[in-house]
Amino acid sequence: MRAGAPRRALRPTAKALPEHARAHNRSLVLAHLFHEGASSRADIARSTSLTRVTVSGLVADLMAEGLVEELGIRAEGKVGKPATFVAMRTESFQVVAVDLADDTRMQGAVVSLVGEVVSRREAPLDGVTGDAAVDLLETLCRQLLADAQHPVLGVGIASPGVIDTDGRVVAAPNLGWSDLPLSALFERRLGVPVHVANDANTRALGEFTYGTASGSGAIVVTVGQGVGSGVVVDGALVSGRHNAAGEIGHVTVVDDETAGETPYPCACGRRGCLETVLSVPALRRRIAGLDPQDSDAALASVGRLLGISLAPVVSTLDLEEVLLSGPPELLDGPLLEAALTTIRARTMPVIGHELTMRMGSLDEDGVLAGAAVLVLSGQLGVT
Repeated sequence: MRAGAPRRALRPTAKALPEHARAHNRSLVLAHLFHEGASSRADIARSTSLTRVTVSGLVADLMAEGLVEELGIRAEGKVGKPATFVAMRTESFQVVAVDLADDTRMQGAVVSLVGEVVSRREAPLDGVTGDAAVDLLETLCRQLLADAQHPVLGVGIASPGVIDTDGRVVAAPNLGWSDLPLSALFERRLGVPVHVANDANTRALGEFTYGTASGSGAIVVTVGQGVGSGVVVDGALVSGRHNAAGEIGHVTVVDDETAGETPYPCACGRRGCLETVLSVPALRRRIAGLDPQDSDAALASVGRLLGISLAPVVSTLDLEEVLLSGPPELLDGPLLEAALTTIRARTMPVIGHELTMRMGSLDEDGVLAGAAVLVLSGQLGVT
């Protein structure tokens, strides 16, 4: 994973209630140490707008939990008593992260709190769905937990489909899952906290936290066994009323009137969805046996359909950039170029002219990085 140091925190989307104040303040302290590194208590107080007394109490509690440690006295180049610096013990804990977005395998890793992969495993899917896929996932998680060299804060699972805030898979057609309480089920089976979210949203979290995605307005389109997207606007992840924001894979882009295209059936039960032409299996079928010139033309035709799907989203949200996540040999080239050209042609110049479209800055482990952020956010309040 080519993840850099964590750079930014997501903007909170809900006001902290009085009964949640201590947990909220605790997360502020941890978030500061996570993103800024070793700091004095006074630095933390200035950054978080908490009082020094509150910060001192919270730091004492976090030290007792083993999450924070004192580094000793360091001179800050200022007049007065040297400050005692404290730091988050990022090397003393690990996270298990699992990515279910691939069309052929489940991928998992033991990840440090700063996004470094310590060890990894994978499990071939071989077409399994339903309960068999749940069992395969459990086996993979148990193997990864056994691989961990330090206490595990939790397991983060990035799954395709619609996932609610409780980690319940509302619908993941490609895995044959419906109304599956995956988080609660695996917490009972594994005995550790488990956080589950949509794979595209987790990729967006990874790109935002460890990569270079714009916090002002970005959509990360993930292309694997299916197609999805995660949207970050003004520093906040957009989830939507049904936790289904970004489900562009099941927008109909092909019908009987679409020139040169056949509306193929989709796993969701409808025909002509975007993922019937843009998913990795669909792209591979489309270019199989073609010479380079015809292959480029075939990929460009799909890029145009992607651009048609994204243009209203880009225009409505006035996005700054579009990131693609998936096999670069399929996405980076004629497909990406055609998509960007189409978006610019279908949006106002003030919106489309400066829009950038590129591959994600993280490598194939970007979803794993985001799955790790799920645990950091859920257990420590850190994003």
